[in-house]
Amino acid sequence: MGFLSKLFKDSSIKETKIMPNVKLAVIYYSSSGTNYQLAQWAEQGAKEVGAEVKVLKVPETAPQAAIESNPVWKEHSIEAACIPEVSLADLEWADAMIFSVPTRFGNMPSQMKSFLDTTGGLWFNGKLANKVVSAMSSAQNPHGGQEATILSLYTTMYHWGAIVAAPGYTDPVTFGAGGNPYGTSVTVGQDGKMIEDVQAAVKHQAKRTVTVAEWVKKGNQ
Repeated sequence: MGFLSKLFKDSSIKETKIMPNVKLAVIYYSSSGTNYQLAQWAEQGAKEVGAEVKVLKVPETAPQAAIESNPVWKEHSIEAACIPEVSLADLEWADAMIFSVPTRFGNMPSQMKSFLDTTGGLWFNGKLANKVVSAMSSAQNPHGGQEATILSLYTTMYHWGAIVAAPGYTDPVTFGAGGNPYGTSVTVGQDGKMIEDVQAAVKHQAKRTVTVAEWVKKGNQ
């Protein structure tokens, strides 16, 4: 553990550091509320280091009948009714973005993919280049595709020319959350509750994302 201890010491985020003027968009899709909660923790972590944060959901594309037929889905749609939907203007506004989605067969949900497919104009005009991005995910079992889902999001970001700020193993909280270096991921039991305790890992990932965005902004000034 000597190397890992040194890595944690060298790369951990200092709680007292304030990162002024970093604008973070936390963009999520959630049908049951898990990724909504991850988004809220990311917001808290980013605000603790001085970032300006927007929590935004992608538009729902599923039929209303499908939502109405699932009590959990219906309940969460009501709970999150006050959350604004993300727009292309929000992507242009942000210095950094954190995406949080459940896995669908090892990939991102169609709702998120539909939104990302509208970003071609921004990409063509270079408006997404050098944005700092990071991603989180959830599934109903430990090997349900969380890592593949996060990587599927990053594939789009590579095309943007964005800078991926994965958490890696930059803080011990990653191990307590399951040890996913690509982004925080969580397992959700049949009762709808998270199995791993990932709150600290999500906050660390958000702080790291804001920190990297600050470095990029300073380098461009």
